[in-house]
Amino acid sequence: MEAIVGSACSTSALLFGSKELVSKGIHYNGLVRPFETKQTGYIRAKSVWKSRQVRAMASQIPAAPKREKDPKKRIVITGMGVVSVFGNDVDSFYNRLLEGGSGVSLIDRFDASSFPVRFAGQIRNFSSEGYIDGKNDRRLDDCLRYCLVAGKKALEDANLGTEVLESMDRSRIGVIVGTGMGGQTTFSNGLESLILKGYKKVTPFFVPYTITNMGSALIAIDTGLMGPNYSISTACATANYCFYAAANHIRRGDADIMVVGGAEAPVIPIGVAGFIACRALSQRNGEPQKASRPWDTDRDGFVIGEGSGVLIMESLESAMKRGANIIAEYLGGAVTCDAHHMTDPRKDGLGVSSCITKSLEDAGVSPEEVNYINAHATSTLAGDLAEVNAIKNVFKNTSEIKMNGTKSIIGHGLGAAGGLEAIATIKAITTGWLHPTINQDNLESEVTIDTVPNVKKQHEVHVGISNSFGFGGHNSVVVFAPFKP
Repeated sequence: MEAIVGSACSTSALLFGSKELVSKGIHYNGLVRPFETKQTGYIRAKSVWKSRQVRAMASQIPAAPKREKDPKKRIVITGMGVVSVFGNDVDSFYNRLLEGGSGVSLIDRFDASSFPVRFAGQIRNFSSEGYIDGKNDRRLDDCLRYCLVAGKKALEDANLGTEVLESMDRSRIGVIVGTGMGGQTTFSNGLESLILKGYKKVTPFFVPYTITNMGSALIAIDTGLMGPNYSISTACATANYCFYAAANHIRRGDADIMVVGGAEAPVIPIGVAGFIACRALSQRNGEPQKASRPWDTDRDGFVIGEGSGVLIMESLESAMKRGANIIAEYLGGAVTCDAHHMTDPRKDGLGVSSCITKSLEDAGVSPEEVNYINAHATSTLAGDLAEVNAIKNVFKNTSEIKMNGTKSIIGHGLGAAGGLEAIATIKAITTGWLHPTINQDNLESEVTIDTVPNVKKQHEVHVGISNSFGFGGHNSVVVFAPFKP
């Protein structure tokens, strides 16, 4: 014990510099570094050993988090656009989330009576009026319609309408709106035409409206945005990957403004049937509104949903220069891979916990600063607990953290989920209210974090993170906070 204490004390002296050591050494990056000596033998060996020990000890001391201060690299949110089961208005969307009424219902878009799953977070009465002309609206796949409306609404919200954009350098504005599955209706209809009527009956729009990059492309075509433009497809992690990529474009100086998010329209026969085949969906047909129940012991799978969520991400310098309304700040993010299984998460949550840790490092945030998590929380047996285990590995004290699951109310929007949940996270920051996680009747004993069960709660969010994970082991985490000049 004495040897240990003695070693610790001598190391401490080296680290913090006693008068004796300062007189015998020089300061180097805040540490005391011994002078070089030509002596050999024990004295030199001891000096080298101490020097190595100092470096080893220093490497184990975590650096204090440093948030970005350069206004060219600080990224703020200046606009939001949504298409959801609760409509196309951001405030109405969040107010409905706060109310805690489920948006899940029986499918009526097609005859699902023979399916073992007959419900979804299906969008009804969708209108693109004022955003897509009638001719194109009739042709476009729903995935593209949702993307265009959410994207243009986000631009409007950021005061980047057509007239304003025409006066700006549009080569400095890019678009990254991803989708996990693309134009599934177009693909399904095209395949049916090929089989029943022959190749001549396949629409010339089959390829353009099926491929996943077309949402970003159409936003750019309609608005003249010539900056970085592509899509990312990482299943249910898609939108967060887009946020992370867009932020890096701004930080590198490739663009000043990015239109970013996700879109999905999978509530069609093949979309629902595919997830039934994966055995991923809840089969609670008698109580569809109670089917999505994250962390509840009676959960039996997720509920398929749809929609689009888009943010305008902008450098602080750009936002201040044009007098934009700053809603919140994007602090950072990260992406990792489980490298484990196509559909199942790692039980130890290693890929997720490392992603959370890396996102906080990128954001310049310590774990103690985070007090809100919008969880991936799909309502699957393995996924819910794997995420909780990962969270508890990173946040040793969760007593101040509140965590909720947006999917409990609107279902799982797949590639759009991260976009919808980023908006929910930002609205939690700006309103001071967290929406509930509904259908919390019998919480898993391992879940020791406040899940905001069934009723909304007031909560001042200091730093919030939003998690999204996808088939293939794709993990993504983004970090948001109130904007402080």
